[in-house]
Amino acid sequence: MSQLSFSSFDASLMVRDAQGRYLLATTDQILEAARQAIEHKMQRGASFTSPAAVKEYLCAKLAGYEHEVFAVLFLDSQHRLIEYTEMFRGTIDSASVYPRELVKEALRLNAAAVIVSHNHPSGNPEPSAADRALTQRLKESLALVDVRTLDHIVVTGSSTTSFAERGLI
Repeated sequence: MSQLSFSSFDASLMVRDAQGRYLLATTDQILEAARQAIEHKMQRGASFTSPAAVKEYLCAKLAGYEHEVFAVLFLDSQHRLIEYTEMFRGTIDSASVYPRELVKEALRLNAAAVIVSHNHPSGNPEPSAADRALTQRLKESLALVDVRTLDHIVVTGSSTTSFAERGLI
């Protein structure tokens, strides 16, 4: 995926203020608009037909945060989206994740599978030892209630690292 510079958009992206005047969009406004657009594009029941579609979705949702966010795609048995949930928020380099809460939410939504994801605000997409250990705990916890863990994707800006593609899940 090519790297985009937000400064190249400055002259063309505008937002309207409360008085109806158009002003240059900030990076945060651009990212929020992208999150809303991807939410509209991939609504409940949308099928994730490829790993690339999942990564595109998660990049749009998690890029630009200055703190770690742990999110989950809850899927039905046909891998259609039931719900995207940002379950835990943390600091610039960590987020506390509680397997019990993830299992409760999967059961509440009657999910058959999940894809978990979190961002690395540092820009380094390499999964840490803690990321690997957490993924194994989540996978084991969810398996107890027959929910499959399909992948764990680390997002950094427009790049991603997939545990499934690396054989880590």
